[in-house]
Amino acid sequence: MSLPDLNLIRVFVLLYETRSVTQCASQLHVTQPSVSYALSRLREQFDDRLFVRSQQSMLPTMTANQLYPDLKQALELLETHLNSQQHFDPSTCNSRFRLALTDLGEMVFLPTIMNHLQRVAPELELEVIPLKMEEVPNWLTSGQVNAVICSRPIDLHSLERQTITRDRYVCLARADTFKPGTMDIETFASRKHIVVSGTSGHSLVEDILYQMNIQRKVALEVPHFSILPSLLVSTGFLSVIPIQIANQFAEGRELAVRSLPFQVPDFNVSLYWHTHSNRSPAQRWFCQAVLEAVRTMNIPEPMVLIDRMFDDEGVIN
Repeated sequence: MSLPDLNLIRVFVLLYETRSVTQCASQLHVTQPSVSYALSRLREQFDDRLFVRSQQSMLPTMTANQLYPDLKQALELLETHLNSQQHFDPSTCNSRFRLALTDLGEMVFLPTIMNHLQRVAPELELEVIPLKMEEVPNWLTSGQVNAVICSRPIDLHSLERQTITRDRYVCLARADTFKPGTMDIETFASRKHIVVSGTSGHSLVEDILYQMNIQRKVALEVPHFSILPSLLVSTGFLSVIPIQIANQFAEGRELAVRSLPFQVPDFNVSLYWHTHSNRSPAQRWFCQAVLEAVRTMNIPEPMVLIDRMFDDEGVIN
């Protein structure tokens, strides 16, 4: 039996990994009928149904399970060889790249990243994927996204990482809700809080509070950071967020920043991508371009921000 052509292998591998004709078509930038036609050719070539439609997904047959490791390896070898023969020119690149970000990452990094990409690769398309931490390893391994920017460490040996900046958590609330002086742990625990969903990757404070056996009063949980300023002003609740964005939120609003009344270590914000994607000149360029863009921002270290932002009472100046 001869090996199917490269496009058919791509369809098989992606369909196996996504279990969805719709997602497969979207990631390959083709129509769903095109994927269905490719699947019919694969079925004919291997004399097996390969994938059986269920209520929720396309389930692989035993033959498909046996084929996947070999076809996945064959695809990687073929793409590595083809990419090594190509010269990548960003000025003429019209490919689409996918970058996973939280809405916080969009506010802080995306304008600078997009401006840089438009200068060096004006025909490039960038798609921002809302970050879901539980999906990140699969996204990067399967190639569904090119790179991820997040604060939660991802312990996967097959991933590359470059630190972008360091940050620190602080407490943000309406200025008139704070008492004079530094905030104590009793006040922190007794006040109502707005928290951002843990899928965004910001769960370090919750982990430390759990270790301290302290449970804060969560009045509202939201999926995005961007809604916090208006909610905090209208409710008088507290929220724990990174100091970089707390500074932006407080500027020009009736909001104030306080240091947390317990120790939370600084954390890194990093760019992640999969090791195997380094074989692609386009992928290598994209990751380097994102790093170059964010490094032009000259984001201050957390201690520099604290020295600049807080007076002796711990209130933003």
